[in-house]
Amino acid sequence: MASDFEGKKLVAIGGASGMGFQTAQNVIEKGGSAVIVGRPGQKLDDAVASLSRSGSAWSIAADLTNRDQVVEAQNQLAQNHSDATLLVNSAGFFLPKPFLDYEVADYDSYHDLNRSTFFLTQTIVRGMIAAGQGGAIVNVGSMWAHQALAVTPSSAYSMAKAGLHALTHNLAIELASERIRVNAVAPAVTRTPLFEKVFPADQLDGAMEQLSGLQPLGRVGTPQDVASAIVFLLSSASSWTTGAILNVDGGVMAGRN
Repeated sequence: MASDFEGKKLVAIGGASGMGFQTAQNVIEKGGSAVIVGRPGQKLDDAVASLSRSGSAWSIAADLTNRDQVVEAQNQLAQNHSDATLLVNSAGFFLPKPFLDYEVADYDSYHDLNRSTFFLTQTIVRGMIAAGQGGAIVNVGSMWAHQALAVTPSSAYSMAKAGLHALTHNLAIELASERIRVNAVAPAVTRTPLFEKVFPADQLDGAMEQLSGLQPLGRVGTPQDVASAIVFLLSSASSWTTGAILNVDGGVMAGRN
């Protein structure tokens, strides 16, 4: 039986590592292809080379905090990948900081990323509508958009991710008539390169072990844990689901141990 993803193209914004990369890998393994939009550099090149061993993959290099580079990425998507019917918005970073320590540049770094997500999504949706085949979008939100944790003060990050959750609801309503479904996942602590910038390398294992206790299931998540949920939301198995924020969080939103 043919896979849901046979012949379909995924755009993974921020897909050079972590959840986005794992989602692209899963889609390619199921017969699809993937376009990875990420910061220029070896990491992006290596990601696409790795994906290309399983199927078709392309890269678009762009610093998502640079408006000119985002416009160029939009142009490349419109010209070369308007046939994409799947999108995952997985770009993000996480640098906990007390509210009173924020400077304007810290705040802007989060919300510049939301701006890029908004307009890159707009470009891809235009292609979906023009093709008339419908589509599926999954945004990677966050448990921190639902709850604050004293151990990780993250007001600007939480504010930005809450905005992404709100965008999910709005687009689900606006795009339903075009048969474009829009959902989100809200992970808790997941071991991805995002946390490598939070903790020094020699402290990462210990920090992950300590944070495991936050999750009732007793461990932090993996990229595959979240990618599995994303792939479900991209697939026809969730064809009657839109506007959902799916908690993929080891049980954190249900309660604490």
